[in-house]
Amino acid sequence: MNDNTDLPVVESAGRSWRLILVFVLLILVAGGIVTKLVSLYTLDQDFLQRQGDARSLRTTLVPSHRGIITDRNGEPLAVSAPVATIWADPSKADTHHQGLKRLAFLLDVKRSDLVTKLEKNSSRQFIYLKRQVAPELAEQIDTLKVPGVHVDVDYKRYYPAGEVSTHLVGFTGIEGNGQEGMELAYDEWLSGDPGRKLVMQDRLGRTIKHIKSIEQAKPGQDIQLSIDLRLQYMAYRELKAAVQAHKADSASAVVLDAKTGEVLAMVNQPSYNPNDRSSIDVKGLRNRAVTDLFEPGSTMKPLTIAAALMSGKYTTKSVVDTTPGYMKIRSSTIRDHRNYGKLSLTSIITKSSNVGATKLALSLHEDAIRNLFHNVGLGQSSGTGFPGERNGSLPYYPAKRVVERATMSYGYGLSVTPLQLAQAYLPLANEGVALPASLIKLDEAPKGSRIMPTTIANSVLRMMETVTQRGGTGRRAAVHGYRVAGKTGTSHKASRGGYSDDKYIAVFSGVVPVSDPRIVVVVMVNNPKGQEYYGGEVAAPVFSRVSSNALRLLNVAPDQWPDKPVQTMVMK
Repeated sequence: MNDNTDLPVVESAGRSWRLILVFVLLILVAGGIVTKLVSLYTLDQDFLQRQGDARSLRTTLVPSHRGIITDRNGEPLAVSAPVATIWADPSKADTHHQGLKRLAFLLDVKRSDLVTKLEKNSSRQFIYLKRQVAPELAEQIDTLKVPGVHVDVDYKRYYPAGEVSTHLVGFTGIEGNGQEGMELAYDEWLSGDPGRKLVMQDRLGRTIKHIKSIEQAKPGQDIQLSIDLRLQYMAYRELKAAVQAHKADSASAVVLDAKTGEVLAMVNQPSYNPNDRSSIDVKGLRNRAVTDLFEPGSTMKPLTIAAALMSGKYTTKSVVDTTPGYMKIRSSTIRDHRNYGKLSLTSIITKSSNVGATKLALSLHEDAIRNLFHNVGLGQSSGTGFPGERNGSLPYYPAKRVVERATMSYGYGLSVTPLQLAQAYLPLANEGVALPASLIKLDEAPKGSRIMPTTIANSVLRMMETVTQRGGTGRRAAVHGYRVAGKTGTSHKASRGGYSDDKYIAVFSGVVPVSDPRIVVVVMVNNPKGQEYYGGEVAAPVFSRVSSNALRLLNVAPDQWPDKPVQTMVMK
């Protein structure tokens, strides 16, 4: 009996112990929760706040505005227009979203292709969907609220003058960096520094609030080029018409300010539209005026005459006997178009006598002509800083290389760019003072270097004036109302193993007006096809039209009035 009466007491004690244990555990759990809450709201509050912000606040870049490129009168040549970039975070993209079909339509892609692209890159957090989108289209995409798809502000480069100035201005790539021309040469100057801002994003990565600006974007600096867009349009039109008329392979024209060396116009053919590069031919990308080399031919003869006068062995009244119209130098024969007999130095330029230039060259010290060619800028950089600019070739020939010395006197055996040839004529237009060429507008004329006496420069300039008068080779370069000094050049194109018999370079280089030189113009036409291929037939007419329009636009007064007064009819 006693054993049975003790059993309920033991069971009651066991239950009490378990209840106490459960109660203690509950107290410990509650204490732990309270302790953690206290810790979260006191000791760990700053840490948790930072971690929460890190998952919702982001620092994003603010694109900077690229500097504007203008002509010398402030006309825009390259500007940055606002566009948008559409990108996606594939890891957060919803490929079943109802707005995806509309998104694909706005992006001009198939919905299936868009879905495939997102799924294929599902492990990535950033891919471009489309760049340089019009702001209106970007706004429609943004209203779709497709998860993982974002719209950012960006800039696209636009070129108002299109193909007319593209070889000089160049263009930028899709990232906004300069790729060609002045865009590349001055990329660091034009590029700005992007800013930074703090934004709040939702769990899908969409920006829902702009918190604050951390660093303001710094726009790029503007550049004012030396060209006059009016002259650029005019020169481009004339050059393009000449290339089409003569079915030439290419052509270039350069207009320099005779007082400052600034490039007032620089055009090339073929060209391209930088605003639409979908069908660009790589042949049209080069700025041929500074990259393409050619042998200048007889346009070097005025400088040869200048070297002869500077030697002291000749004067403006000297006479050279070119009879019988050719001369043999070792195994080579140098010829004129016909036997001109005795020629003055002026007539050597007027008739473009190879024999006369050769006899002068061989009578001088072997360095005389080359030194003058070098001093006017041939065989070296013009210093414009243009990407890809060529130095040309001006070899040194010792005394025994008589054939090479002879041919150099009339423009063979050396190579130049159209810009170099124009720069070489600056001393003749500027009383013997050489000037550096500039593609940037100058605040004041640079200090040049004298390379020949004023009297000799002026004398040669007057000799060159006969080229555009009766009996000269460049009569079609004449400009009504103005005195024009210039020189034609026609050279055979170099080919493998020698010179081509039926491919030519037609050139005219000149200065106008002679009384007070204002511009130097060079026109080079590469491989004109047809019956006309001489510089006086192909390049001279382009020179005339370009110079005439340029003088009118620059408001230069005529210096050669007609002999007879203009008759006016009086109405009675």
